[in-house]
Amino acid sequence: METWETIKGRSSIRSYKPDDVSDDTVRALIEMAAQAPSSGNVQNWEFIVVKDQKLKEQLGEISMGRMPLKEAPVIIVVCANQDIISPKYGVRGTELYSVQNTAAAIENLLLAAWDKGLGTCWVGAFSERDVSRILAIPNGIRPLAMVTLGYPAGEVKKPERRDIREFLHYNIYGRKIG
Repeated sequence: METWETIKGRSSIRSYKPDDVSDDTVRALIEMAAQAPSSGNVQNWEFIVVKDQKLKEQLGEISMGRMPLKEAPVIIVVCANQDIISPKYGVRGTELYSVQNTAAAIENLLLAAWDKGLGTCWVGAFSERDVSRILAIPNGIRPLAMVTLGYPAGEVKKPERRDIREFLHYNIYGRKIG
């Protein structure tokens, strides 16, 4: 699949087939995620792969009941290692750069998964404290997102996107061309 097709075709998937996603496939996707840029190349991401059904159900319960978490064959919890970034960038690193770095890695993960015929959904509605408790995440490691992963069940319908003319500005905010 061409990069442009992958980007335009990817959509959030909330219903999955029960088919397993192999550990080799998950590992390959994490390798693609880790190719993302990061502040000062600190690569302060951590990934926790969750396949245990009991853990997935617990994560679903503390995530505003998000059903994809319970139904997806895999959940990848993406964390920021604050201990790696803090010495180099201080508070700005822990509060902003960590979010940017993991977001870039997540986008790589989403696109790589779609390219391989897998669906994903980026979930941010959860209690960081509860995720840390459930998954025994130590202090200094902050869970920032969960990504469900599996083979899509049913037809994938991509929602409409805003017209670029609504949000594209030239030189200063509000200046539109075309």
